Formats: sequence, C-alpha cells, structure tokens
Amino acid sequence: MTRAAVDRRDFLLSLCGLGVAAMLSGCSQGTSDAGDGSAAAAGASGEASAPTPSDASSQPDSTADAVFVAGSVVDRGFVVDNALEVGGRTLHFSLHVPDSYDGGTPFSLYVSCPGWEGLYFQGVGANLVEDYPFVANDYIPSMIVVSPQLDDWGKQSARDVIALTEWLLSAYNIDRERVYLSGNSGGGETASLVMGERPTLFRRVLHTISQWDGDVDVLADARVPVYMAIGEHDDYYGSSPDRDAYQRICEAYRERGLSDDEVSNLVTLDVKPDSYFTDRGRAAGASQHAGGGMLFPHDEQIMGWLFS
Repeated sequence: MTRAAVDRRDFLLSLCGLGVAAMLSGCSQGTSDAGDGSAAAAGASGEASAPTPSDASSQPDSTADAVFVAGSVVDRGFVVDNALEVGGRTLHFSLHVPDSYDGGTPFSLYVSCPGWEGLYFQGVGANLVEDYPFVANDYIPSMIVVSPQLDDWGKQSARDVIALTEWLLSAYNIDRERVYLSGNSGGGETASLVMGERPTLFRRVLHTISQWDGDVDVLADARVPVYMAIGEHDDYYGSSPDRDAYQRICEAYRERGLSDDEVSNLVTLDVKPDSYFTDRGRAAGASQHAGGGMLFPHDEQIMGWLFS
C-alpha cells in the first residue's frame, strides 16, 4: 500500500497552523533557540521549493579522495556546517564529537537522518530541530553523532549517507560493531534505502513515522535488526505501509528458514495507539506525525532498543 498522495511541503506547512512550528524549521523563521547555529541564523533567503527524490545510479567507489571542509558554526555541541566533497558531490552534515574522544579508544557512531524539515535546502543546521541527535549520548556517552543534511529522501541521498558513514569510519577510531542508524519521516525512507544497499555497515536501524522503501531481501540477507515505530493514525503515511513492510520482512526471514523467535529478534513493529499521544500531553486529534517526531526521541523503550 502506498502513502496518501499529499505534498510534503503542503502537509508540513499545514502542521505549522496546528502549532508545531517549533519542530518544523521550514515553517517559519526565528523559532529556534540555538543561537548562531540555528536554522534561522543560517537559512537561505526567500522561499525554497521541496526537491524531487532522485534515483541517481552513481555511487562513490571509495572515500580515499574525499576532501573534508570543517565548519565553524556550533549549535549545542554540534558543528553544523561541515562539508565533505566525495565522488563529485558535496555532502553537508552536522557533527558532534565528545570531548572525551582522543583517538585512542574506539567510539560508537550514530547516524541520524532527519525528515523533510531538515533537508539542506531548508537552511544550514535545520536538521537539528529533531531531538534524536541530542539524546544519543545519554545512552552511549562515548559515541560520535552525525546528522546529515540530505537533498531529498531518494536513492542518491541514501548513497550519500553510505559515503558519509564510510568516511567517518576512516576518519575516526570507530568500533565497527557499534554503528547505529535512524531515520525519521522522509529520513526513514532514506534509511530504509540505505539498508537495501549497505545494511552491514550498521548494527541496528530505527525507522520512525515513515514507510519502508528499501530492498527487504538485502536486509534479510544481512540480518540487521529493525525497529519501526509509528502512530496508529499517522496523518501523513498512515500505519498500513509499516504493517505491510513488517509482514514482507518477516516473510523474507521465514523464507530463509528462520524461526518465529529469531524473526521477532530481528524486526519489531511498534504501532502506537491514540492513547500513547494523549497520555503524553498531545491533544486528541492532533497530528500523530508531528507527535511521533517529538515524542519518540524521548521514549526510552524506542531509543533504548536502538542503542542496546
């Protein structure tokens, strides 16, 4: 089942009218308290239109020729305006390296892919309106956290995530058994495409308020655990696409001879009822899509699963 035919920009702008502009940097200027590193401070002038997802087939062969241009704008511990030139593309990202990192001890790595409101055309640092990157070190203090600012939610952006992850693995002393990926909303679509191409880069993947676009057979061959969380009445995607993807992933594992217990350890579907949102202060009938983006980063069951 496909998602409802709703334009992302129109949908997210409509959420601004529901009072969730603090989450969606594309809604207005000046809602961030981030200082010079905020989206409001670094955003482009004028109104930008949403990009079209790309299906580019090119992929950088390696990161050996990558050129890193360090940023200078800091927002709550993240350098927000880093750039990596690799494979003929420029990848933009926000990076937090804990002060305790000295290169001698391997650190974990967390790659957090933001949704539509955090894409690069929204303005440098707009990705940091999501809380996922900021809670990560509560679970693993010795972890480098990166939030890429992608161009869209398509295949090229997925390959950009792969190239950025590979470069970080070469640039820092990373424990390759403890590399984590998450994607929220459009970033979840990107993360699923990553898992359909290079799942073995990651230990686990968290997929929130989104739909699964990636190749489930590639995922099943790699046996990388996935957690999908969404509201029962998510007002952008609905919960049906995740339910369908869950069944397809389970079936792919069963075709490979895995038992039900083994499958349950590899794929989790967490569909939140309406009460999940109202019990946490969301008004009845309020956007579950926006609510999931706000609440899920602070749900210890969800985030604890990712970093376990």
